[in-house]
Amino acid sequence: MAQIPTYADSVGYIEERLPLPAGLSVYGFADAYYGYDFAGKSAQRPAFLYSHSRANEFALNNAVLGVRYEEARVRGALALHTGTYVEANYANEPTVLRNIYEASAGFRPTAKSWLDLGVFTSHIGFESALSKDNWTLTRSLMAENSPYYETGARFTYEISPRLTATALVLNGWQQIRDVNRAKSLGTQLQWKPTAKWLLNSSIYYGNDQAQQDTRRRRFFHDFYATYSATEKLSVAAVFDIGTQQTEEKPQNDTWAAGALLARYRFTPAWALAGRLEVYSARDGVIINTSRPTPANSNTQLKGASLNVDYAPSSHLTARIEGRVLNSSLPVFDGGSHRPATTYGNLTTSIALSF
Repeated sequence: MAQIPTYADSVGYIEERLPLPAGLSVYGFADAYYGYDFAGKSAQRPAFLYSHSRANEFALNNAVLGVRYEEARVRGALALHTGTYVEANYANEPTVLRNIYEASAGFRPTAKSWLDLGVFTSHIGFESALSKDNWTLTRSLMAENSPYYETGARFTYEISPRLTATALVLNGWQQIRDVNRAKSLGTQLQWKPTAKWLLNSSIYYGNDQAQQDTRRRRFFHDFYATYSATEKLSVAAVFDIGTQQTEEKPQNDTWAAGALLARYRFTPAWALAGRLEVYSARDGVIINTSRPTPANSNTQLKGASLNVDYAPSSHLTARIEGRVLNSSLPVFDGGSHRPATTYGNLTTSIALSF
């Protein structure tokens, strides 16, 4: 009796008959999740959480399918995505652009530099849009309220094997479409003083108001440091600070955030990660709350999370995380539209990547 070909056999057959051109790679990612809110079925997750944003339902956070090409002096990428992450983060983009995860082309002006134009991942932050690359399942408050993606020109120069500098000209703060024709600037420095340390400094400066005659300059700085204490234990510290001009008040609106993270890998398959975080925003700047904040007030948020990861292979990770947030103001939905100062949830996820 003939043996029925398996899916793996079919994939191998296709790859053998249709080899990809040199330098071209295909990649994909799918993150399915279920979120449970302790406030009950009638509660809604906070409006300032954009990843894994649905509660009490099975949902797809982010699914990405793309191709990348790189040779000695040329590279490029094109990828599309969909999911609740896209629905929440790209709501202000034109419909035709919302499903672009990355789309860029670049070349090497010199042997140690790259110049890329297009849509690419943000130069800001310790966490990315793909949960598989992050220590914790859900994103920190600071990651959720700073750019995940950018559009513009990016020049990267390798000063030394341990130090890389990047300069950017952008359409704006997490924008594909330029809403006011006023370009923003960005920089990034990454330094690896030793094999165990990584230090990052990222800066953003620009005007993000949709009205072309309105000037509200925003300055933002992100800093993080990671340290691999042992082969199993890694720790990280992240600090953000931002300021933005206002028309109504003489002083600028400001916000600041900090987080401490630790991850311990018991075995190649099992890991534990925790996070402590704080976030402070004057008059609710940046933080998008479903309940209005009083004038001249500071929204003070504190949080903690703990997640367990199981990775039976390098292509799949199953995770469960518990998270608690506390606010100085009643910005949360406590169920039945009751205001609350405390919020908690459980989130489970299975993520596949290739």
